[in-house]
Amino acid sequence: MDRNSLRKVRAVLERHVESGDIPGVVALVGHRDETHVEAVGTMSHDGGAPMTRDTIFRMASTSKPVTMAAAAILLDECRIRLDDLVETWLPELADRRVLKRIDSPLDDTVPARRPITVRDVLTSTFGIGMDIAALGTPIATAIIENGLTPDLPQPMPEPDEWIRRLGALPLMNHPGERWQYQIASDVLGVLVARVTGQPFETFLRERVFGPLGMKDTGFHVPADAIDRLPPLYAPDPRTGEFHVWDEPADGRWSRPPAFPGGGGGLVSTVDDFHAYFRMLLNGGVHGGERVLSRPVVQLMTTNRLTPEQTAAREALARDLVHLSHGQGQHGGWGLGMAVRTYRGDYAPIGQFGWDGGSGTSAYADPVNGVTGILLTQVGMTVPNAARLIHDFWTTVYQAVDA
Repeated sequence: MDRNSLRKVRAVLERHVESGDIPGVVALVGHRDETHVEAVGTMSHDGGAPMTRDTIFRMASTSKPVTMAAAAILLDECRIRLDDLVETWLPELADRRVLKRIDSPLDDTVPARRPITVRDVLTSTFGIGMDIAALGTPIATAIIENGLTPDLPQPMPEPDEWIRRLGALPLMNHPGERWQYQIASDVLGVLVARVTGQPFETFLRERVFGPLGMKDTGFHVPADAIDRLPPLYAPDPRTGEFHVWDEPADGRWSRPPAFPGGGGGLVSTVDDFHAYFRMLLNGGVHGGERVLSRPVVQLMTTNRLTPEQTAAREALARDLVHLSHGQGQHGGWGLGMAVRTYRGDYAPIGQFGWDGGSGTSAYADPVNGVTGILLTQVGMTVPNAARLIHDFWTTVYQAVDA
């Protein structure tokens, strides 16, 4: 990595912090065997303790690529197969009915054309999810009222009750028909627990976090580390005023959750996430030990969607860029993460990873051997964190002398 260009990375981070829009940020750039880390600003928007390399962040949707490793291990061990029916382990999702139209009443349905498969869940195409096209419809309201999505006032119930409530609703689309966001990643956690007979977090800790040395990654922050967790802010979209969405002490991540959400529940650090994405770049190997097979890593990190399935992602990138703050423009989706299928900015085709609504970003680039992790505590109710993420990656690619 070019040292002069790496100084530009720090300068960009400092500019965003000095603007007052971002209280603090921790960023890591890895290039082959080199690692460069910057910690800028403070934990709180009004000062306080400085950001440090081991600050713990709420990863939000950046959790998705990491929790998918649990399913990858089960695929490797032939404990699940891509075209197995999920009703084998999740009978609540058998005999599905599908809305006649996205805005139909919940009882205006037809039988699903076929059952839901493991492949449908792992590719987020099993038939229901967060969908811009469904805003304000009866099904979208029911999803929220039943506590099936995170980051809302009502807590998600424990996994068995959560999957029961999901199974009581019709699907929005036929299985395999359309990519839809979020809910499939939470179904994943219930599926893994049912297949293994272990709590989702226990399996992840034993088979992923432990082998990779991800000591600060989990679904909550223990009491002896809570001082390393900053407040999470959701700035007012009209005024920009900082509002605390989650406090460290007695907040949502201060104790084990009822529902360990694979879609957005993890907390972690830059070094923990770097270990995971570096393992993917190494074809599933970490420290000389194999964590995932090379074929399953390739399955995860290459596009799995047809043009018809990816219509929702195309709409988000093309028509709703003003609402997404520029996020989501990659083209493809693998298992639990975005995959770039066209070069729309500085990143090359093949880059994989994802961003989180809490101001997080994690990607790996097999073309240049680059990993990048950027973590802050400002939610994307305003575009400030998204702009920081874009500027970070713009300068990262200038620092790589491949």
